Amino acid sequence: MQRRLANKPSSLEELENLAKAAGYRVVASVEQIRKADPRFQIGKGKVEMIAGLVKKNNVDKIIFDNELKSVQAYNVAKVTGVESIDRLQLILEIFTRRASTTEAKLQIQLAKLRYELAHAKEKVRLAKMEEQPGFMGLGAYEVDVYHEAVQKQIHTIQEKLKRIKRKRGMHRRRRRELGFISVSLAGYTYSGKSTLFNALVQETVSTGKGLFTTLSTTTRMVTLMGKRVLFTDTVGFIDRLPLTLVEAFHSTLEETIFSDLILLIVDASEQLNEIKRKLSVCIDTIQRIGAYGIPVVTALNKIDLLSKSEILQRAKALEDFTANIVPTSALKKINIDLLTQQISKHLRNYVQATFSIPLSDESLSFLSWLFDFTNVKNVKYENNFVYVVFEAIPDFVDKALGRVKQHGGTVRKLVELDS
Repeated sequence: MQRRLANKPSSLEELENLAKAAGYRVVASVEQIRKADPRFQIGKGKVEMIAGLVKKNNVDKIIFDNELKSVQAYNVAKVTGVESIDRLQLILEIFTRRASTTEAKLQIQLAKLRYELAHAKEKVRLAKMEEQPGFMGLGAYEVDVYHEAVQKQIHTIQEKLKRIKRKRGMHRRRRRELGFISVSLAGYTYSGKSTLFNALVQETVSTGKGLFTTLSTTTRMVTLMGKRVLFTDTVGFIDRLPLTLVEAFHSTLEETIFSDLILLIVDASEQLNEIKRKLSVCIDTIQRIGAYGIPVVTALNKIDLLSKSEILQRAKALEDFTANIVPTSALKKINIDLLTQQISKHLRNYVQATFSIPLSDESLSFLSWLFDFTNVKNVKYENNFVYVVFEAIPDFVDKALGRVKQHGGTVRKLVELDS
């Protein structure tokens, strides 16, 4: 069910896809163009019509695309005899089904509790009046007792998430110290993000039909054009992503904030106005989480479903919306090499350093470390010395050359490389 104004586009198709992702079978879709009704969100006549559909189709639940106030959900349930939920509650159901990691489960639980806390007073009041679907089980609680119980649970989960966040921060700093460059994949849910991640890192993370396949971050290291790069697959974006969920998943989304580059994935197989809408949502969400000033490369994905003229038309039309567009097909692995070249071009420049160091057990151990964490271009052994040429990001080069001097070595040359 969607209520919208005449100048707003319909989002019933996306709501149906969300419902299917949550495991529901959609038996009917209803849309109404009007201002919001304070009692039902939709008009009384439309509620009565839906009540008829509920009875005819043996419906278990009504799903609203609009945000429902507790009193509106209560009133709709009173007329129809079944529970009504809104878009946020539906997305939370999907997240609950798809969550696989401890962190994702905690984040979803936190979002649910915050939602409950925001609606607790009204739901308790309504539950005491008369039982309705979705409002049972609260009557035994006094409002203040219920609030306190929820707040305690929220505090406990926040502490657990803080510990996970600190651990992730330590890992992130360690990766930076070791000279890794980071690229975060971002995009609208079901844009092919995880499939492209697999194509880039040549591994297999969970993909599938339906929205929100990825709810937790997955990170893998690859070498691009001699640069050691960490790719991270993150949770997909969606229009009107509730603030409750943004806040709950903030620690996960931080991987995007601290990236050296954002790889933005766009489903090019959709209609152009839909592509622009979803792209705008992604850009707004990236800004909303605080990822300002980070270079962006855009993968115009699923081009295997388009003709050459359609690909050119979409790429041209999106030039004013986003930067560095590369037409790709993650599924068919089309233009993956071209995409990696574009990514490498916009990553931080490497520095090439040349040094000599006396041969010893300590210096050989240092060389082994250098091979593990930098791009070693040349090694030559001569007169109890080893001469080395390597490349890495500037901070890591400084760190490595500091160790060269500790082992009695000499820095011979430093050159900043072009991308």
